[in-house]
Amino acid sequence: MRAHAFAVVAVVAVLGVARGAHAFCGFYVAKADAKLFNKSSQVVLVRDEDKTVLTMASDYDGKVKDFAMVVPVPTAITKEQIHIGDMKVVDHLDGYTVPRLVEYFDEDPCDRRKYEEEEKRAPSKMMKEDGDSGGRADRAKALGVTIEASYTVGEYDILILSAKQSDGLITWLKEEKYKIPDGADAVVDSYLKQKMHWFVAKVNLNEHDKLGGGKLRPIQIAYQSPKFMLPIRLGTVNAQGTQDVIVYALTKTGRVEATNYKTIKLPSDLNVPEYTKDVFGEFYKAMFARTVEKNQMKSVITEYAWDMSFCDPCAAEPLSTEELKSLGVWWIGNGDGYHGYGGNNAYVTRLHVRYDREHFPEDLVFQQTNDRENFQGRYIMQHPFKGAMTCSEAGAYKKQVWEREKGEAKTLAGLTGWKLDDIEKKMNLGDAPAEDKWYQRIWK
Repeated sequence: MRAHAFAVVAVVAVLGVARGAHAFCGFYVAKADAKLFNKSSQVVLVRDEDKTVLTMASDYDGKVKDFAMVVPVPTAITKEQIHIGDMKVVDHLDGYTVPRLVEYFDEDPCDRRKYEEEEKRAPSKMMKEDGDSGGRADRAKALGVTIEASYTVGEYDILILSAKQSDGLITWLKEEKYKIPDGADAVVDSYLKQKMHWFVAKVNLNEHDKLGGGKLRPIQIAYQSPKFMLPIRLGTVNAQGTQDVIVYALTKTGRVEATNYKTIKLPSDLNVPEYTKDVFGEFYKAMFARTVEKNQMKSVITEYAWDMSFCDPCAAEPLSTEELKSLGVWWIGNGDGYHGYGGNNAYVTRLHVRYDREHFPEDLVFQQTNDRENFQGRYIMQHPFKGAMTCSEAGAYKKQVWEREKGEAKTLAGLTGWKLDDIEKKMNLGDAPAEDKWYQRIWK
């Protein structure tokens, strides 16, 4: 069974571009979505001025009765500020922002007009309390814990807590069957010193059954605070190994970056061998792990940053106005946006963090920027022309393809750490363009 709560924000109580590659055009053929990563969580942060809507999508896989969530929040939350989200919308946002593999096809080099044109083109780059028993509240009070409010929202029973000291809060949570890990006192105490409140949730089994059971839906909270941050430290207290969190930050202004950790862009716009299409998930995981390693696991990695009214190439269609509203993008109008989509001045940044207690001792703190330059994790397959060629340029073109494939093999090795010899064998790439295996593989 996986951990019993949000590993990310809580404790569970539970460089060359191919010839003719035009900017971001191409045919999308594969993607690297959040499902590639175990022990991962997805968080949507909608932010403007000092207002935040936070949607937390759990990857919890176990008995729903064992699920619980403990999240420090910067202010008290009323029932009207708590909603149940739609996982389909989070999945759509994931699909829209994923790093992707695209493919291009070489033109016939014997068609001089097309060939020369290609040569000239430059590549780019809520508040009513439920019937809480007096004994429960009295016990909390005796431990220095105040139950500020309790609600049932959807299939979740939710409490808003404040506390005077960490040991009292932890004791009360454990007595209430929230499985707080040993060693959490110092982290909890640091949040209490910041006067943070506590959002805790368990599954209401009766309400869950009424909904037909199934996967737990995302929890969404809205609040107003100058703090633009994501608490991750609680999830590292007793974690086994590293964890991943993918943050989708939506703003009016532009790209979002961390202020207390270096924010870098994923290696992108690089040509990779054709067989990468068959192993794209493995490729992406290896490439991401190598990027993390090269940066000593101390960086926040930007995988996508884009105006949400369009995409190029589209790994998924842009989100509709209604979908954006459901995530809390309150400034979106009632119109359909650009070409029927809900962009309307919404900009998304996809940030991916692999973290543990040693390398990420602080919570993630963010800031909005005015940078609206589009960026995506994009990898390029360039297919050689495979038709008959009888012109004088054919020989030069074949040499060019061989040199390109040698470069693609080196790029793949550099990105992933895979052995160059193994890559070249899979490509049937010999030592010279005249070698039979390589020649016959393309031009039989």
